Amino acid sequence: MEEAFFRTHDYLLEHTNAPVRRTLMDEIDWNDRLIGIKGTRGVGKTTFLLQYAKEKFGVGNRSCLYVNMNNFYFHGNGITDFARDFVNHGGKTLLIDQVFKEPDWSMELRRCYDLFPQLKIVFTGSSVMRLKEENPELNGIVKSYNLRGFSFREFLNLQTGNHFHPYSLEDIINDHEHIVREILPLASPMKYFDDYIHHGFYPFFLEHRNFSENLLKTMNMMTEVDILLIKQIELKYLTKIKKLFYLLALAGPKAPNISQLAQEIETSRATVMNYIKYLADARLINMIYPVGQAFPKKPAKVMMHNSNLLYAIYPIAVDRQTAMETFFVNTMWKDHVVSSSNKDGQYIIDGTRKFRICDAQGGQKIRYNTDTYYARYNTEIGKGNRLPLWLLGFLY
Repeated sequence: MEEAFFRTHDYLLEHTNAPVRRTLMDEIDWNDRLIGIKGTRGVGKTTFLLQYAKEKFGVGNRSCLYVNMNNFYFHGNGITDFARDFVNHGGKTLLIDQVFKEPDWSMELRRCYDLFPQLKIVFTGSSVMRLKEENPELNGIVKSYNLRGFSFREFLNLQTGNHFHPYSLEDIINDHEHIVREILPLASPMKYFDDYIHHGFYPFFLEHRNFSENLLKTMNMMTEVDILLIKQIELKYLTKIKKLFYLLALAGPKAPNISQLAQEIETSRATVMNYIKYLADARLINMIYPVGQAFPKKPAKVMMHNSNLLYAIYPIAVDRQTAMETFFVNTMWKDHVVSSSNKDGQYIIDGTRKFRICDAQGGQKIRYNTDTYYARYNTEIGKGNRLPLWLLGFLY
């Protein structure tokens, strides 16, 4: 049994090519015995596991094994039995991809944790999974991390062969003029920024296939597998969820009209709110609230999770301001709380800092206030409280 798994493991390691080393690799405490890596479909979770195996163990090392729960073997055998066999043959680190395909996955992981103290398990799962809230048996023993799509920094490194490192928001606010002067001699960010906005968030743009087709397929999988399977929703409601997603995308970044949406997809207001929450968990949309508010209240704004999604859904009419605001919210989302403001194009970060996203070459006259930061697009440089928007893509 195991021989076949090791053959696959070695083959995948030999053929895995991770052109960008993800920063998450160094943020994880690899000494923990049970590590969960969540992330939306298409952001490179499988590659991440294989990259870890390659970096830490190398090809031909029998103490580490990668398995995918898609394998039909697991329909007849549980994770615990497999892990026991692996440990008995000297196994130390088990990497399990798509763990939620096993019906009792959380109980099985708990069992492995209790039975095999010498075994480390690293598993991947969908961003829709609520690891601790929905699986109390894992409370206190699992360390959970999120793998995100490429940042603009990672995309730029990939395209230009540079090794730019991330900066904190504090660094960028206080020192952006100096940081930009270090970057510009090595790369011209404006040359690559529009490509990133269009297709740079999902690593599969590296595959030589039609990116938009690929992304549409991924989005369908997010609704069909991640939302239906994991939230255990009946198949007949799938078209309603997809229609809701399309209507939200079409409406652009604004407060959703829940009553109207409920009418259009023929369901109750409460169900619409639940569906919106599922779409947010699947990282298809972001819900923005006024400072201090949260779900189940109605969001002040619903936006696409990242700008690539805009072009896949409705490519003919992507509004540039919308795309830039979507980029801003997405890049801030990782380590900061993004709240809505009552002004157009303005957001409040971490409850205190006001940011306005605006066009540096726009015709409209902007009165620059000292209490606001202006993240400006269509420019490579900034001054004072006017930052170049692209540089916020260096937050991770």
